[in-house]
This record gives sequence, structure tokens and C-alpha cells, in this order.
Amino acid sequence: MKGNVSVREVAIAYGPVQVFDRLDLEVAQSEFLVLLGPSGCGKSTLLNAIAGLTEVDDGEIWIGDRNVTWLEPKDRGIAMVFQSYALYPRMSVRSNLSFGLRVARTPKPEIERRVRMAADMLQIGDLLDRKPAELSGGQRQRVAIGRAMVRDAGVFLFDEPLSNLDAQLRAELRVEIKRLHHQLGATMIYVTHDQIEALTLADRIAVMKDRVFQQIGSPQEIYQRPTNRFVATFVGSPAMNFVPGRIVAGADGPEFQSDALRLPLGSYPFLGKPEDGVPVELGVRPEHIIVAPDAPHDVTVEMTEPMGSDLLAWTRLGDRPLSIRLPAETKLDTGDRLRVLFPDHRLNLFDAATGSRL
Repeated sequence: MKGNVSVREVAIAYGPVQVFDRLDLEVAQSEFLVLLGPSGCGKSTLLNAIAGLTEVDDGEIWIGDRNVTWLEPKDRGIAMVFQSYALYPRMSVRSNLSFGLRVARTPKPEIERRVRMAADMLQIGDLLDRKPAELSGGQRQRVAIGRAMVRDAGVFLFDEPLSNLDAQLRAELRVEIKRLHHQLGATMIYVTHDQIEALTLADRIAVMKDRVFQQIGSPQEIYQRPTNRFVATFVGSPAMNFVPGRIVAGADGPEFQSDALRLPLGSYPFLGKPEDGVPVELGVRPEHIIVAPDAPHDVTVEMTEPMGSDLLAWTRLGDRPLSIRLPAETKLDTGDRLRVLFPDHRLNLFDAATGSRL
């Protein structure tokens, strides 16, 4: 059973506190959508509403061609993986995987088939007779994912499933979850505050702040063309560089001007005609700044940060800090001067007052 998920004008309030007011979201069948945002932005509340763990005050939630707004979680055709593993400590891995199927009176041969399939896909076949206490954190989370898989659901909901794991295990399980999505073809909605998880897993990302969607798009769209300053800051590590300035009229079209920069914007894709003199912030990602001997702008190296695969140079442009991503073998010392270029097709401009993309 597969299905799309449709959230239609949903409102949720806790007493006088309005959490959502007419929230809409469409998730296509077999899509992997990531809800990304800081703690308290509403992403887990939305996931719980889709799961049926949180009641909505108004609006509807559809899964496939069914209005599930008032159905119990067990009747929605969904499977959920939580941040805590929520395994039964006295049961073996095999019993944890099969528990829901046994309660549903699924025939024993079918239970065995589904458990074996999940165990093989998640590489936990040799752990079936162990208890949760005998497993590592990564193994426990694999079991929790497997328990969701055996339900043969069309929609999988993940609530920060990797946040309790160390960095290496998170990277390994990201690959496993991505592989599962391709193999199962199920619709997956995944909540996280980790932008790396979002960028690597998602077909689309929905960035949330203060219980409102800021931008919904592909990882490339979110990263390359953030719709406002919040998205530009929240997605990307290290964060995007920002230089305050203003738009001025130049001989060949609009230009960006600050104390240390003057950049032509003739090929910048403005969303509307810019006003002369409007205060803006120029945003450029560290890897988009080009270092070349004949480049027009001068920066001073203050510190370098080796990152393994590359080198992050922390520099100063006038009185503004500027981070630049360089090849790992680059040799730099404090006080070195670099000539840099800001490619206009890599620039982002945001209204200084509203934070919206220009």
C-alpha cells in the first residue's frame, strides 16, 4: 500500500497558543520529504498530526485517497520511527520485529517472511536472538526501523531517528535509510534539525521557522537559491557569508556597494526591479568565492581551519569576516593576503529590512 500525504488547511492550538493556522503541505507518492528546522519550530507536531498522535482542531489530513483526519494511528497505513528506540527490553530482536504483526494475527509464515526481509535489508540477521541491551545504539535503531518496515506501510514517518547516535553511525544509517527508500518505494517524511541529513536524504526539503514554512524545494534549490536570510543561514556549513551594503545605479546597471566592495549585478536574477539605494545584504557561500592572483578584491587571512577534505580560511574583507573554502593542500599563514573574486551568478541578495530574497 502506497500513498501521497496531503495536509489541508490544518490548524492546531494548545489552549490559547496557536501552533498551526491553515497549514498546507503536499507530499507526493514515493517522495522523501524532510521537515527541517530548529527546535520548537513545529516540525514534530506536524509529523505527530499526520501520524494521528496529535489531534487537529481544523482542516484535514489525507493519505492516498482516504481522509484519515479522525482515524486512529493504527488505521492510517503508516509506520513511525521515533528518536528513542522504544524497543521491548525483555524481548529478542526477532520478537520486537514481529510483535505488531502477531498482535494483528498475521499468519506465521508471513511474519517470518517479513522479519527475514527486514533483517536482511538492515543487515541485522545475526542479531535476531539478542536482547536490546546486547545491542549498540546503531543496532537498536536498525531494529526500530525494521519494526516499522515489517508493517508493509505505504507511508513512513521518522522523528529525528539518528539524533542519539554518534557522527559515524549517523552517516552509516543515512545511507541505509536512503537505500531503504529506493528499495521500498514508500512515501517517507523525515523530521530533523540536522541540515546534512536533510541535504543528503531528501527529494524535497520543507524548511520551517516559527511554525511556518519558509521554503519548500529540492536540496539544490534550498542551498543555491534560499528564499530568505533565515534559510540561507540555517542551511550550509559553514554558514553563508553576509556583507551589508546597498544597491546603487551603475553605468551598466545595478551594482552592490559596501565599504569594501563594489560588484556589478547585471546578470543577477532579481525577482523584481531593485530600488536605487535600498539597503541589502550580500550573501555568498565559502566555496563560491574564487581565489586568483588577478582577482579584483583583497582579503587578509586571520586563521585557517583544516577540514580534512578541504581547508577553511577565515579572512577579513575590510571590517567584515569572510570564510573561504579552499583545497586541502593550500598553504596559508596568518597575515597572508589573497585576491578574491565574487562570481555574480553565485551571489544572493536579501532585503536588509525583511530578509527576503531580492
